[in-house]
Amino acid sequence: MPTNYKVLGQSNPAATTLTTLYTVPASTQAVVSSISIANLTATAATFRIAIRPAGAAITNAHYLGYDITVGASDTTIITVGVTMNTTDVLSVYGSTANLVFQAFGSEVS
Repeated sequence: MPTNYKVLGQSNPAATTLTTLYTVPASTQAVVSSISIANLTATAATFRIAIRPAGAAITNAHYLGYDITVGASDTTIITVGVTMNTTDVLSVYGSTANLVFQAFGSEVS
């Protein structure tokens, strides 16, 4: 079973919109080792991160973090080590369109 270390996803989503950052491909498992949230503006903002098993509709139980503040012109890096199965979805949400999300990890197929 080969392991591929990679950038799993990058996104600059619209404000207040839950957006897919990464979906685990078919016949694959993934480990999200870290998530970076960069605030590109001079005003503090908040973000949310969720894991939706098998792409399920979002519920409160899916959130890893909810309305976490990232400072003005700052970056927050979260070390998570989250394991995901085929079709699981990593979703992100920002209070502003000036947040950039990146997920890093590995895929095992």
